[in-house]
Amino acid sequence: MIEQDEAFRDRIATVNEKGKRVWIFPKKPFGSFYNKRKLLSYFLLTMLFAGPHLRIGDEPFLMMNIIERKFVIFGQVFWPQDMYIMAVFLILGVVFVILFTIIYGRIFCGWVCPQTIFMEMLFRRIEYFIEGDAPQQRLLDKAPWTTKKIVKKATKHIIFWWLSFLIANTFLAYIIGSDALWQIQTDPLGQHLGGLIAIVIFTYAFYGVFAFLREQVCTTICPYGRLQGVLLDQNSMVVAYDHYRGENRAKIKKGEDRQAAQKGDCIDCHQCVQVCPTGIDIRNGTQLECINCTACIDVCDHMMESVGLEKGLVRFVSENGIKTRKPFQWTRRVKAYTILLLALFGTLTLLILSRNDFQTTFIRQRGSTYQIDQHGHITNIYEVNVLNKTHRVYSIQFKLQNAKGEIQTVKKDLILKPESEMKERLIIRFPRVYIGNKTKKIKVEIYGNHHLIQTISTKFIGPIL
Repeated sequence: MIEQDEAFRDRIATVNEKGKRVWIFPKKPFGSFYNKRKLLSYFLLTMLFAGPHLRIGDEPFLMMNIIERKFVIFGQVFWPQDMYIMAVFLILGVVFVILFTIIYGRIFCGWVCPQTIFMEMLFRRIEYFIEGDAPQQRLLDKAPWTTKKIVKKATKHIIFWWLSFLIANTFLAYIIGSDALWQIQTDPLGQHLGGLIAIVIFTYAFYGVFAFLREQVCTTICPYGRLQGVLLDQNSMVVAYDHYRGENRAKIKKGEDRQAAQKGDCIDCHQCVQVCPTGIDIRNGTQLECINCTACIDVCDHMMESVGLEKGLVRFVSENGIKTRKPFQWTRRVKAYTILLLALFGTLTLLILSRNDFQTTFIRQRGSTYQIDQHGHITNIYEVNVLNKTHRVYSIQFKLQNAKGEIQTVKKDLILKPESEMKERLIIRFPRVYIGNKTKKIKVEIYGNHHLIQTISTKFIGPIL
């Protein structure tokens, strides 16, 4: 009996005892939690597909152009020189996921993860529409290949492919930008062969995931699910079965006093198993495959209402909450992560607010020290790189704060193009009397379109006796 009870621990629900794939046919979910998930999912899907095409000023709302090393978040452009900000942003994201998992379990997977949203709210709903609910899908799967079956299967997979094609184009737009994607889509194929190949690869990758891999991504491939055992504790809020109230589980009998018969509230209808998209039995406790999608909560509440029992047999609750009947409590661990999260968020905010639209590197020319010209002036040669992070063109001028010196540029007109870098050499000259026999700190002002954009401090070397 114990071996049978614990058999679910020997393998995941989507693999049988011989190691072969068990195809999951989950029943179509319904209920209040599912309705809330639909609203959130469709909002996130709208934002996802619209994201590359929305613009703040002249910049996209969101873009991760790895090829050009240009990252745009909420209209703000980040370049490789801003990687320290991106590093803080990534650390913040990791800590946020850890904190969220400690408090709410794997709710991110069931409610926010793109894999789940695409699978459950797009591909699965199309499948329900074409092939019917779980019983009809099983019958169709076992049926011989008739014209009706071929039409249904072909229609489903054609729609799946085109949806994958749309997702692939959207994904590529986040990498190269919507304008570059539009060029790939409208120009002759030969001009953008690399872009076409990328779209084809992404399309078949997404098609393979949503048409065939499905829940295997969550249960086997995704590393986040494997981290649950480390992150969850007895105070984590998860989708859980109240075994104190539910056991001993038994079928419902009309007019029976279940308490007198020493039977729990679980009527052993298996609806929670049939509706689960990863095929687990939530009554076995918290499991790796559970994505906290809450489908089992909705169906269990429906069954409890149907037989006149109290709802909440399966609900959001911690392990200690089931034992003590107490609500969620803030533990030291949760408080520590919360403080760390707030500190990182504050640091990220300060870094973004203090970030300049220009970044200048100002160094003396390699291998040079100083020169003395025929008029007795001391000169130093500098190499200057000015990075423009904006989308505007600037006419650049260099000025010394000290009027006793002068700056000479190789080119007369210095133009800094949008989102580009300008390299230039400067000759700075001071009278010997002013410098003397020492190294002096000087300040150089950089003007863009006659407006001061940055002030750089550097050293000017003179003869040292």
